[in-house]
Amino acid sequence: MAMVYKQGCTDKELVKRIQRVVGCSPVDGIWGAKTTEAVKVWQKAHGLVDDGLVGPATLAKMGVAPSSIIGIQHGKLFLKKSKRRIDYIAVHCTATPEGVDKSVQKIREEHIAQGWSDIGYHYVITRDGKIYPGRDVDLVGSHVAGYNSNSIGVVYVGGLEYKPGVAYNKLQPKDTRTAAQKEALVSLLRDLRRLYPNAKIQGHRDFPKVNKACPSFDAKKEYSNL
Repeated sequence: MAMVYKQGCTDKELVKRIQRVVGCSPVDGIWGAKTTEAVKVWQKAHGLVDDGLVGPATLAKMGVAPSSIIGIQHGKLFLKKSKRRIDYIAVHCTATPEGVDKSVQKIREEHIAQGWSDIGYHYVITRDGKIYPGRDVDLVGSHVAGYNSNSIGVVYVGGLEYKPGVAYNKLQPKDTRTAAQKEALVSLLRDLRRLYPNAKIQGHRDFPKVNKACPSFDAKKEYSNL
């Protein structure tokens, strides 16, 4: 039976993670009436049942994991350490024209339409620099053929030039990262290296037999000092 967390929960680290997400102040690890009310408001705003009870659906939407799971807090997002051996952190682009937004849900729908079980990437960074969880890191992704079993996939929305009237398949690769995306990538990759200190950070194009420009910049060089 799935665990449900609520007012009176004594797992202080978990409560703190929840309080950060729902905007409680102070973040003290004490779940009282104020935290319950903040949880209800957050749940309602995110299309969940606003009962103040934090079960699997709310935890997943929050990107929060129980403190029994190994990982680190990255802002409001909890980065769970994968149970898999991770040798690579692969950086991708979504091959989206410059200036065009794309949500995690849209990427997920596209990948499922291709016959995949879920979104192929483990983390998605949108144009505003927000980081969203994708496929669970314990699950093998679908982003680098031949290397999915031992890698984590990180993608930013963008990677193609924008030219009105030009067919999509004629658009050229371009580093379209916004300032917010660049900052978010460095921050996320630095924390992922804390979880996987021996993992190599490189772009999709840096893997053998990959004939793509993705992620449209030299990630291997840019992140060599992380």
